[in-house]
Amino acid sequence: LADRGAEKPRKVVVHSPHHHWSAMEAPPVTVMPVTGGTINMMEYLLQGSVLDQSLDSLLHRLRGLCDNMEPESFGDHELVYLLKGQQGNPFILRARRSLAHPSAPWHLRYLGQPEVGDKSRHALVRNCVDVAASHSLPEFLNEMGFRMDHEFVAKGHIFRKGALKVVVSKLSRVLVPGNTDNTEPLSLSYLVELSVLAPAGQDTVSEDMRSFAEQLKPLVHLEKIDPKRLM
Repeated sequence: LADRGAEKPRKVVVHSPHHHWSAMEAPPVTVMPVTGGTINMMEYLLQGSVLDQSLDSLLHRLRGLCDNMEPESFGDHELVYLLKGQQGNPFILRARRSLAHPSAPWHLRYLGQPEVGDKSRHALVRNCVDVAASHSLPEFLNEMGFRMDHEFVAKGHIFRKGALKVVVSKLSRVLVPGNTDNTEPLSLSYLVELSVLAPAGQDTVSEDMRSFAEQLKPLVHLEKIDPKRLM
């Protein structure tokens, strides 16, 4: 992008599977990096929760069902940014970094409005764009006009079975802004998410997800949950 005379704006580098570009100034929101390997990818999602005391039973079941006997462990810090427009809902971006691997790239994620109306689909479906970015991402978003709305820490385990991904995570609120050592759990349960990333139109994956979710009952009931109902 050309420098059009801004006052030495901060540089941010965004990486995607097919692009490596530097933005020397904040582009309009419509020019966010939505091209590359992940464009038109849809996230198919089912969600549920399990009480803390039932976690071990669920993990035992997942070890038996999934490809990886020992799950990947993770600890992430996520910041949710809003850009309020002239009308309608604010534009939301999610910036996430690994607490276990501080030198790893940040991840910038955009999730589209969920498509929940189709009764034939067993999963919630939404557009998903996920790109890696440099560590100056928070400052870059602030200079673009985004404001951090809330932040949280997610720690847990990732299981995989083919294209299916199961994330079991404990969510904690950050008590002092930016201090991820000072947190408290949001609830006495773990969030369980079953998801698949697939090109648009691959609705048969939702049937695979339904079959897998059935095998986790009665330990956890995974459902198509409309985020709007929770607001």
